[in-house]
Amino acid sequence: MAEAEILELYELPYSDLKLLCLDNTCSSSTEEIKRFETVRTSVMENLGPGGPGLLSITSVPNASIHRRNLLPLARKLALLNPDDRKRLLKEHHLGSDVSLKNPERNVSSFAMQLRYKQGLESTQCKFSSRADDNVKDQDLGQLPDNEFKNLGNMFKELGFCMIELGLCLARICDKAIGGQELEQSLLESSVAKGRLIHYHSTLDSVVLKEAGRKGRSSKKKGNPKSDQGQCIRSEKQTECTNVDGDSDEAGISGTHSNLWQQWHYDYGVFTVLTDPFFILPYYSSESRGSDQGCPSPGGHTYLQILDPNKNKVRMVKSSPESFIIQVGESADILSKGKLRSTLHCVCRPTKLENLSRETFVVFLQPAWNKTFSISDYPTENCNLSGQGSGAPDEENPPVKLGANKLAEAIQKMIPPLSSRLNDGMTFAEFSHETTRQYYGGGGLQPNR
Repeated sequence: MAEAEILELYELPYSDLKLLCLDNTCSSSTEEIKRFETVRTSVMENLGPGGPGLLSITSVPNASIHRRNLLPLARKLALLNPDDRKRLLKEHHLGSDVSLKNPERNVSSFAMQLRYKQGLESTQCKFSSRADDNVKDQDLGQLPDNEFKNLGNMFKELGFCMIELGLCLARICDKAIGGQELEQSLLESSVAKGRLIHYHSTLDSVVLKEAGRKGRSSKKKGNPKSDQGQCIRSEKQTECTNVDGDSDEAGISGTHSNLWQQWHYDYGVFTVLTDPFFILPYYSSESRGSDQGCPSPGGHTYLQILDPNKNKVRMVKSSPESFIIQVGESADILSKGKLRSTLHCVCRPTKLENLSRETFVVFLQPAWNKTFSISDYPTENCNLSGQGSGAPDEENPPVKLGANKLAEAIQKMIPPLSSRLNDGMTFAEFSHETTRQYYGGGGLQPNR
């Protein structure tokens, strides 16, 4: 199979994001005002129907330190003794939306609700100055035993910074579209979900399976129900027999061996992600390994999108330590099709079995009681009746996904928006129906 075409994201510097958000251009020169208009146009072109539906924010002050300190902890948490992990998660007010008891899992996710005030001033990218910030130059394998002591604080500080990025972008999009629908929907919610995610390497899976076998051997034997709900994995395919629990964003883990995370749309307004951190651990018979951070082996993020305008799968490339913001289905709906949600997955490298991927994600969503109106949603927008290419016209007809076998296969895994959304439906009802159609009963994707 041919490699996916590389998509280098449009980069919006943090300083420009803030200026555009605050519209602090009245004292600028004519040349600078023209530059801002060009930037605003580029933002909308990249997030709109003709673009990929995502962009990156660069040069965010101080954020790189917390990214490098927090992300490696994802793997350490995933491989911790379950009792120690449970205690740590409780201590730092974290939970999980995947089954951490399942040793066959591809992903470990640690989540927290992030509550923010109604105003951008409450979510500025300000980081406290701590002595342990100096670990940025240390060997990650030599961190002290109390490395988790600031886990909750780091989680919240980085999360609030990323919330600010999303709120600023919502305001910029509102100005371009007209109205305040996007920003207001987020401020009415005042809650986002942060997730620290570890995408398991093959060797991580071996460690977890071995730990699981040891745990089972210490329990009473002969319980015929003890293996129910476990996932049976072959080299080419994973099959789940018991689906329990919902995930907020469809597709939290992959169902094929070459995917860490299955194809899906996020159904919130914006998803804000850190540029991923990659780990190549060193294993020995005495240790689970030290965490050695490394650059991306492929030079990209391993995040893939389906570009319906080009009918191609594209591999996303972003600058190191930048933040990626992608459009969710709620933004698509609230903007009446002027923003385009991003169909995406996370693939895994086939020749680097000991490579793991760490990232931190913030999901910005409307209030649960937010009501969606689709009566004036453009009917020519193909995304309402399936996965399409935005707003077609006579000169630019919609691309038929059936013309491409890969795109056709991806389409079959995605429940059409029209089957999940009705006029007058609340965001809570929409999110529940989306999760049900992906995973529940006759859902199109297994949950792992």
